[in-house]
Amino acid sequence: MASGPGQVRVAVDANGADLGPAEVAAGAAIAARQGVRVLLFGPRERLGEIDAPDGMVEVVDAPVSIAKVADPVAAARTTKDASIVMAAKAVAEGRADAFVSGGSTGAALAAGLFNIKRARGLHRPALALPIPVPGRTPVTLLDVGANVEVRPEHLVQFAFMGGALAATVLGVQRPKVALLSNGTEEVKGTQDLQDAHAALVERSAGSPLIEFIGYTEGTDVLGGEADVIVTDGFTGNVALKLIEGVSQETMNAIRKVAMSSLLSKIGGLLLRPALRGLRDEIDPEKPGGAYLLGLRRLGVVPHGRFTRQGFANAIMLAARGVEGDIVGRTHSALEEAGALRRPGAASAEAATVSET
Repeated sequence: MASGPGQVRVAVDANGADLGPAEVAAGAAIAARQGVRVLLFGPRERLGEIDAPDGMVEVVDAPVSIAKVADPVAAARTTKDASIVMAAKAVAEGRADAFVSGGSTGAALAAGLFNIKRARGLHRPALALPIPVPGRTPVTLLDVGANVEVRPEHLVQFAFMGGALAATVLGVQRPKVALLSNGTEEVKGTQDLQDAHAALVERSAGSPLIEFIGYTEGTDVLGGEADVIVTDGFTGNVALKLIEGVSQETMNAIRKVAMSSLLSKIGGLLLRPALRGLRDEIDPEKPGGAYLLGLRRLGVVPHGRFTRQGFANAIMLAARGVEGDIVGRTHSALEEAGALRRPGAASAEAATVSET
């Protein structure tokens, strides 16, 4: 494992971002100036001038994108010259330590599965995102988009994966883990949720890694009761985008009220520093994106609408994850908890990817 400033190399897919490959390239330059080496895959003619220290950003001309295709799994399997496939292959071959892609989640997941491969004993990869909460440690939500449908054993693994992430990245000692449901009573939720609940009660008993606290409802996702919240990728992605949407609309409403009258404008001027700080705390670009856990190497998936600073944050997040050995620590936590798939057991089917 690479470690230390300037030694980690991150493979970055420049295709698929809403603001175009040049915005991703600008983010790569920002990360490079912070000491992260970048192997940048994208259309060379559209990347623009990259203002980075000599030798810190290497460009690989890769104009083919599968970010918008209808079937990302088939495309990742057959389109070997696609930028995300080339980035994932670079990681698999050891030319990079982690990858970042702001295109289709489905394409990134499929490229990772086909090239980097699933970690031994893992049923499914999952996207884990630490959601910023003003004044508190972020809440880790997973899965936020990798798996539309899951089984109880997948949710059990997600719980320990999220717990390991919260402990190693956020410094939460024995994080409290909850399953997202439509009520807190044990009889709530689907049969799969109830089965996962029962399994987690058993597996987490006496665990030094996590404290399983049962179910939590949507109203309590950011309430602080749980440090890690576990759900399927469909529900998690909807919850995440709802949180982001409400946060943005709330800030817009505050700005509108602050400009509604002379007195409000005066009050707004007084509140501006505090509101700017709040805006920065809940900025969805600040975390850098979601960790793609469950592969043999680390992936980070930022949102395609990010600006250059968001992509820089994603690249630096990947570098810190490599330096902190997130993959190794997460796998060890699952092994210690007895949550890995037993040798000889039937392998789970390939993850059902979503377009998020």
